[in-house]
Amino acid sequence: MRTRSLRLQLLAWVVLPLAGLAAINLWTSQRNALATADLITDRMLVGSARMIAEQVAMTDGVINATVPPAALEMFDTGDRDRVYYGVEAAGGRLLTGYPGLPRTPGRPSMEATYRDQTLRLLTITHAVVGAGEDSPISVTVGVTLFGHDAMVRHLWFSAFTQQLALVAIAGVFVLLGLRRGLTPLIRLRDAVRSPKRSELDPIEVAGAQSEIRPLVDALNAYMERVRAQMAAQRRFIANAAHQLRTPLALLSTQASYALRENAVDARREALIALQASSARLARLAEQLLTLSRAEPGSRRPRADRIDLTQAARQVLETHAPRAIDRNVDLGLDETGAVPVIGDGTMLREMIVNLVDNALRYTPAGGTVTVKLAAAGGEAVLTVTDDGPGIPADERDHVFERFYRLTGETDEGSGLGLAIVREVVENASGRITLADGATGGLVVEVRLPLASG
Repeated sequence: MRTRSLRLQLLAWVVLPLAGLAAINLWTSQRNALATADLITDRMLVGSARMIAEQVAMTDGVINATVPPAALEMFDTGDRDRVYYGVEAAGGRLLTGYPGLPRTPGRPSMEATYRDQTLRLLTITHAVVGAGEDSPISVTVGVTLFGHDAMVRHLWFSAFTQQLALVAIAGVFVLLGLRRGLTPLIRLRDAVRSPKRSELDPIEVAGAQSEIRPLVDALNAYMERVRAQMAAQRRFIANAAHQLRTPLALLSTQASYALRENAVDARREALIALQASSARLARLAEQLLTLSRAEPGSRRPRADRIDLTQAARQVLETHAPRAIDRNVDLGLDETGAVPVIGDGTMLREMIVNLVDNALRYTPAGGTVTVKLAAAGGEAVLTVTDDGPGIPADERDHVFERFYRLTGETDEGSGLGLAIVREVVENASGRITLADGATGGLVVEVRLPLASG
């Protein structure tokens, strides 16, 4: 399982490869130690054999081989090695030494078993003046491997301690470096968790490295979005409370008036007014809820494939009775499917608000036309009405929440176009307002057309 500690992960990424390299180096060190021990042992064997060979001479016509003590004492390294030697004439006659000792003619050295012991042996030849057919002589010297193996162990252990110390020192320095390098992260954590932070102010971490700076910037950008959303929610709650206060007070007044009236006709009139006020209040609450859902971050993003033509047809069917009651010609101009990608519920609510506004401001006998088309890779939705239109200097303000046109007497909520703008922007589209050819208002919405 992976550790959750960043410090341990970074330490492992540094120390483990270093330990692997140290292990490879130890393997090569062992081979080098073996080669060094072989070389030193061979040099000692050559020296001993030459020392013995130089002592061989002719005395009174007889070849005499004497082994000097120094030739054997050079192997006395305290490891209790045994030395075996043999001096043979040219015909193979043993002059002195151990019989049956393996020879290494033509080879620098070799390892062989003699008397149940593993020896490293070396044979040299040497010419003896006046020896006749007995010349040249062969001198073989062999030694057990206790000192040789002890030398290999000593050299390898020395390399091992050096490599281990190197890895340990590297680990210590890595830990110190990580401790110092992660200090900005610790300060960032402490800054975020500090009880003194009552507001979502930007965080500044002194000495933050270039790798940590993007994290700090991303965190500050996220807190900026949170602050914006919280500010929007506060404004929304304040505006909603302000807008609900008046209709609730009106409902209370109408209810009190209805209770005081004893005449049936007057009470009926008061109840009808109460019912109308309740409907307007319900519409306002519905608009407030729709607006809260349209705001970014309030809903999980959806990517439905929606046919705007089909959605518009359903909306117009729903509003047809209201258009008939107001004697308004409500029509749909379309040539086929216009698919877009987005939140289907909110896109339908966008069309509802556009049609609702157009019907509200269009006088009796007027016309409201919804047109759908696909042009230039965009879905184009146009709603045209015969109403009074919107003055050019107020068109930038009508998308604000609860904004009412100057001199307007209609009892709308002032949220319709605000909802439309939120839905359009969330769908990566744009909305424009313009005057109609014969008066009235033309609202054009452009959304990215769905591919395929």
